[in-house]
Amino acid sequence: MLARVGLHLLTIPYGIAVYCRNQWFDKQSSASTEISIPVISVGNITTGGTGKTPVVMFIAQYLRQQQIRVTLVSRGYGSSDGQPNDEALELERKLPDVPHVQNPDRIAAARMAIAEFEAQIILLDDAFQHRRIKRDLDIVLIDATCPFGYGHLLPRGLLREPLRNLKRANLIGITRVDQISAEQYHNLKKHIQRFNAKAEVVSFSHVITGIENNSGTQQGLEHIVGKRIIAFCGIGNSQVFHDMLVQQGLDIVHFESFADHYDYQRTDIQRLVKLAEIHQTTVFVCTHKDLVKIQVDHLGVAELWALSIAVTPTCGTSEFTSALDTIITTIPTDE
Repeated sequence: MLARVGLHLLTIPYGIAVYCRNQWFDKQSSASTEISIPVISVGNITTGGTGKTPVVMFIAQYLRQQQIRVTLVSRGYGSSDGQPNDEALELERKLPDVPHVQNPDRIAAARMAIAEFEAQIILLDDAFQHRRIKRDLDIVLIDATCPFGYGHLLPRGLLREPLRNLKRANLIGITRVDQISAEQYHNLKKHIQRFNAKAEVVSFSHVITGIENNSGTQQGLEHIVGKRIIAFCGIGNSQVFHDMLVQQGLDIVHFESFADHYDYQRTDIQRLVKLAEIHQTTVFVCTHKDLVKIQVDHLGVAELWALSIAVTPTCGTSEFTSALDTIITTIPTDE
């Protein structure tokens, strides 16, 4: 009880700071910098995993299919010593023809993308709260399994800002709709539209396409079905990863949850190998964000596989692609 009261009190100065900052950007048009090419922002209103990386990947792939030179720009949260973070490593592996610039100064990063990569569109990653750059399409993602961060601002809940600020979004994507019922989705959509009735609402299902190891070998899930598995991850919403594995009928004999963007150490690997011995398992399964940091095919004698997941728009697909096509039409013509 006292802990909840304490956390609630801490939300007050946080909420005031968020309010004042947004008021500044709302009233000062010069507070946001306009970039010379179109900008698409993908972000969320809560902390933790909302399935953002697969959606960013989907958008980047769509733009590349239209022969558009797109560059990803992100802050680089969780990186150390100037090295790419797990999201950058994963995206580099999945999108080898899409440059990714990480810099806390995202205005400088965007200008670099234009100068060095001749970018035609900037795709801002995790940028709903980053209002220093004007954007032409503001996409906010909401995780269907934990949509509103328990209804409280940080640090009591997971909300980065009040739900009323969803009004800034041009398009709202509900991710992981495959994890909830049709009735729950309908109610969630209605609740979202209370705060923004103008934005298009698009739903995304997360589809497991198989498994992949560090060497790039791909297999279907049948490769590990029936085997005793230890699963682990260091992501924002580890429960969703666990549930996806269980729903596939996989035999998860032990599950380890690490902190988001976890930096694996030798001692962590040694402990996982020991767990494999204890549970007599020959298979580990993790996420791609974990795999790109560990970068091996085996932990001890056990195989290490990452679950391959893709997003598929299931409702509002035409509205989503139409919004992207509209942005493409605003690209300045090459002189």
